[in-house]
Amino acid sequence: MATPKVYVLGGFQTDFAKNWSRSGEDISTIVRDATLGAMAACDMQPNEIDTIHVGNAFGELHRNQAHLGAMVASTIPEFYGTPASRHEAACASSSIAVLAAMAEIEAGRYASALVLGAEEERNVHGDQAAKNQAAAAWVGHEGENAKFMWPHMFSTLGDEYDRRFGLKYEHLGRIAEINLGNAKRNPNSQTRAWKFTDASFREDEEANPVIEGRIRRQDCGQITDGGAAVILASAEFAAAYAKRRGGTLEQLPYIAGWGHRTASLLMSEKLERSRGQPYVLPHVREAIAAAWKRAGIAGHESLDGIETHDCFTTTEYMAIDHFGLTAPGESWKAIESGAIAHDGKLPINPSGGLIGTGHPVGATGARMLLDAAKQVTGTAGSYQVEGAKTFQTLNIGGSCTTVVSFVVTREG
Repeated sequence: MATPKVYVLGGFQTDFAKNWSRSGEDISTIVRDATLGAMAACDMQPNEIDTIHVGNAFGELHRNQAHLGAMVASTIPEFYGTPASRHEAACASSSIAVLAAMAEIEAGRYASALVLGAEEERNVHGDQAAKNQAAAAWVGHEGENAKFMWPHMFSTLGDEYDRRFGLKYEHLGRIAEINLGNAKRNPNSQTRAWKFTDASFREDEEANPVIEGRIRRQDCGQITDGGAAVILASAEFAAAYAKRRGGTLEQLPYIAGWGHRTASLLMSEKLERSRGQPYVLPHVREAIAAAWKRAGIAGHESLDGIETHDCFTTTEYMAIDHFGLTAPGESWKAIESGAIAHDGKLPINPSGGLIGTGHPVGATGARMLLDAAKQVTGTAGSYQVEGAKTFQTLNIGGSCTTVVSFVVTREG
């Protein structure tokens, strides 16, 4: 029996450039605004939502606030009594929330679900934020001599590529340049007004200084505040919803396939396990391929674009060959050919990605899914990929520990 389809009715992303604490607000208002924005975008009322799933990674550390599943009803009384839960998987938190909501819809428990990711990270000093976010590694077991855990960790990934295949900084710099350029088209991106020069993407100690190891300033995803929410629904619910709005079910995007893998926390163990194998992180490839299999497609050739996790340029460099755009270790070929550019053969991160759009950790997976749904319905505005009908996401938590991928498409 085929698995029931889960449709994406629409959603909302907050402005990732906003510093909420400076406005006297906090994670509760991020949750509220993301929820209300999604409800308005879909022209729905709270009584039409059967269940709620919230993704958040660091609420306790950044705001001393847990129990975030209940925050929706706390800030919007009309949701009082609606079943809700919170999910944590570092940067993949809201993708895990999506998987949980999908499972409930597929099982017939509920017909509709609000899924949102929310994170507040700019209410503390940057050094404290970096310390908080290190909790997604194995604390006390790795990165103990690093000043900044995650630049260190993903410099290690770059070091492994360099050891196995060779790696030039010019290719990492070009990834950053493409994503920051794409973000200028995105009205919700954190960096849309930022200014850069050619030196910003080179090994220039003033314009692009080293942060940790081989990771430089522009190689880093932008930690920020923000929320993103999507509304998911069963085929029956979605059909009635589409009819009410004067459309058809075939015009709505749906999640055609998904993949989910979880490895150990330690980056060193992940790299050691892949010795002698084609891919540096085989479980990442497995998650991508599982989404293809469930979607009934052969591979990246069936895609019109990708929203991938680029917490650092080395992460996207890894994603390029793991998606199969090139042979393992040859991601540089797709970069040099222009294949991943906005007007390329297979655009990657037309939104700007984490480097350009920003990375409110718990919101990133939901934001990726929302952007994929926008792309396949032609509603991505100034960063639309022309003619897009099928997009894939790749969201990772920790040092590629929790990996989730979705294929989003439409029939009409």
